[in-house]
Amino acid sequence: MGTDKGIFQSLAECERRGEPVALCTVIASDGSIPRHAGSKMLVYPDGRIEGTVGGGEMESRVISEARQALTDGKPRLVRYNFVDPQRGDPGVCGGTVQIYVDPVYKPKLVVIGGGHVGKAVCHLAKWLGFRVAICDDRPEFCTPEANPDADEFYPMAIADLPKHLTITPQTYLVLTTRGMPVDLPGLPALLDTPAAFIGLIGSKRRWLLTRKALAEAGVAEEKLARVHSPIGLELNAETPEEIAVSIMAEIIMIRNGGTGVSMKA
Repeated sequence: MGTDKGIFQSLAECERRGEPVALCTVIASDGSIPRHAGSKMLVYPDGRIEGTVGGGEMESRVISEARQALTDGKPRLVRYNFVDPQRGDPGVCGGTVQIYVDPVYKPKLVVIGGGHVGKAVCHLAKWLGFRVAICDDRPEFCTPEANPDADEFYPMAIADLPKHLTITPQTYLVLTTRGMPVDLPGLPALLDTPAAFIGLIGSKRRWLLTRKALAEAGVAEEKLARVHSPIGLELNAETPEEIAVSIMAEIIMIRNGGTGVSMKA
């Protein structure tokens, strides 16, 4: 499907499946160029494309920019001259073109541990617009009945999760697990992923003991430093729902570059 209608249909399908894609649109052009304003192309994370913004070396560069945008989550405006390839231009047509590259995706939040707090986090994250996955090594906690707000279900041990779920820099991992016996064998595999956030529930003592054991097992300090534990902002939260607010508040703060400081004058 190369028409705009087909591209918009594919965008909607990616949204339905929770799959990332970059929309590349020619927004301005001047002179002799392959495609003019309004031309669109979709670029998928594996480099596949749908539609075209002109082909050739220029399109190859746009695909590279789009894949980088899918990695860092940031849109970009690119401009190309078609004058002198010896200066690095992608062609000799004589014109110029500007293309807006927009990564389109829902951030994914993975709740690891489907108990009371995990269920509350799933519910709140879904309401906040995240695509939600649930993972638990207890199959009964990893079903649509147990966690109706989840979009994806991974009934398995934590260490196996990265083998079945692609974890990207737009993935937020929330471990609402039941203790160190689950955390110790599972965390190293998560620390090897490019996740945007890895948060672990529990007391300061629980994390200190977990961190010490992982360090003794050979996990590098820079990896351990990625873990946010105790997870959440200090709200004196007690109920599962209040704890979920605390957790999601920290994630929103980090995602948006906030401070968490009261805005009261």
